[in-house]
Formats: sequence, structure tokens, C-alpha cells
Amino acid sequence: MLTSLYQIAKNTFRETLREPIYLLLLLTALALIGIFPVFTMFVFREQVKLVVDSAMATTMVIGWLVAVLSASHAISREIENGTALLLLSKPVQRPVFIIAKIVGILAALAVFWLLCALAALISIRVAKDQFRIDNTAMAIYFGVLALSMILAGIHNYVTRSSFPMAAVLALLVLFPLMTVGIYHLPVGGERVGLSMETVPALVLILYSVWAMGSLATALSTRFGLVSNLLLCCVIFLGGLMSDYLFGRHAREVWSDSVPRGGGALWMSSYSFVPTEVLDVGRWSVPERLDTAERFIVWSAAATPSRLPMLGSRPAEVWRDSA
Repeated sequence: MLTSLYQIAKNTFRETLREPIYLLLLLTALALIGIFPVFTMFVFREQVKLVVDSAMATTMVIGWLVAVLSASHAISREIENGTALLLLSKPVQRPVFIIAKIVGILAALAVFWLLCALAALISIRVAKDQFRIDNTAMAIYFGVLALSMILAGIHNYVTRSSFPMAAVLALLVLFPLMTVGIYHLPVGGERVGLSMETVPALVLILYSVWAMGSLATALSTRFGLVSNLLLCCVIFLGGLMSDYLFGRHAREVWSDSVPRGGGALWMSSYSFVPTEVLDVGRWSVPERLDTAERFIVWSAAATPSRLPMLGSRPAEVWRDSA
């Protein structure tokens, strides 16, 4: 069973890398991530945040498209042309077949994520300075992209092998080497390095893409490409809106009056905006007014038993330490 699972997963991985749409979406994502530092010249401060958010959004959205298209090709198309029936006619169980397909697609998505994650780290490095971008690192980045395509073209011409797969493998070899080189590349005589603190967030993007790939693979057993794409799109958008649809009902209840037993304390009637409500958990010195209630007041006063009236001066008493 394990041998069949390994062989089917390996063939699925290879077939996914050989798909032209896989390479096209990968190059689109890498090109967009590489261009994002240019837009930082039109913003004041927060230039790194622009690149980080844009790079992660690009990786997630295009990774979702890669997952759906790869799953549709790996299963629904094989069901239509009879390849899946041929495999299932052999001593291969259906669960093994589906799991192997999922493993192969997840491996291809991991390659996509790895290249996009390395590109994001380099893009953040390029946009590190607020007033200028690292043109040397950007030139190396796009030079490696072009070199990978040239090497893949030469390999395709000599061996008559798949150009998309050769290009992906060339990127998979050259991008880590480029990342190490740019990590040690000095700027103004100093080594800047890479923003490794963004790696945990990028890992979460990998899990998101994997989840979409598994879902798309399961749906591909019953639906075609268009139906699968629409269903995954609805689920994807529903997940993005889950905080608005369900999260607001799960948050703590806030009151404008002091609860019973809390006469020694005072709660402001100050109306919090949504961003302040989200940040209130990071404010300093918590003080629970009443254990029977679910809300918490955060005070900067040294003696919370004698809180002054906030009134129209919340900024003087409430301190945001985030």
C-alpha cells in the first residue's frame, strides 16, 4: 500500500510541476512580489508593512488558484479521460488513491510556497529603507528569474524534456542560493540580513494553501474545474468574512454602566471604535469590575479602587501600550 501511495504521489507531483499553468502562476506571483518594493516609494513610513501584506496576500490568493487548478487536473481530468479508472482497476484502494493525490498536490504547493516565501524575504529586504530601495538586490532577484528561464530553455532544447518542470527545478535550486547571497550582501558597509520575524506568518500561509489544496482535491472527485473553482471561491471568501459574521457575536459584552458590586469603580461611557475594541486586550493593568460580567476595564491608574471620571478625556487616563 505504501509503495502504491508513494508512486501515485510522486507521479502527481511531477505532473503538477509539468503543467504550464503552474509555472505561469508561479512566475506571476514571483514577479508581483519582486515589484512590490517599487510602490513603497509612494508611501510615507510603513513601507515594510506594505510589502509584507502584499506579498502574503499574493502568495495566498495565487496559491489558492494553483491548488484548485492542480487538483482539478490531477483528479477530475483523470476521471474524465479514464486514467483514474485504469488505476482503480489495479490493486489500488480508493482511499490510497485520493490520499496519494492529496500528498502529491501538497508537495507541489509546498514548492510554490517556498519560492514565494523566499521572494517575500528578499522583497522586504529590498524595501527596508524608507527613502530608497536596494537596487542591487532587486537586480539580482530578477536576474535569477531570467537565468532560471534561460537554463530551463537550454535544458528543454537539449533533452526535449518539460520546460515548466525544468524551470521550477531551476528556481528551486537558484532561489535558496540567491537568498543566502543577499543575506550576506552588505548595504553601506553593513550587513542588513533578512526579516526572519515574518517567517511564522509565512508558515501560516502555507497551512492555508494546504487546506485549500486538500479541499479542492476532495471536491474534484465530484465536480469539474469550474464548479470546483466556484465552490472553493465561496468557501475562501466565507473564511475571510468569518470574523465579521461570527467573531463579533463571540466578543466580550461591553456596558456603559457600572455593574452591581462595582460601586467603588467607574466605567467610562466612552464609545470604543472597532479598532480600539480589538486593541483593548493589549492595554495595560487589567482590572475586572465584576466577576459576574464578561467585560474588562483596563486602567493606567496606580490605585484602581479610585478611578477618576473619564468623561470626554479618555486619552488622559486610558493608555495604549501596544
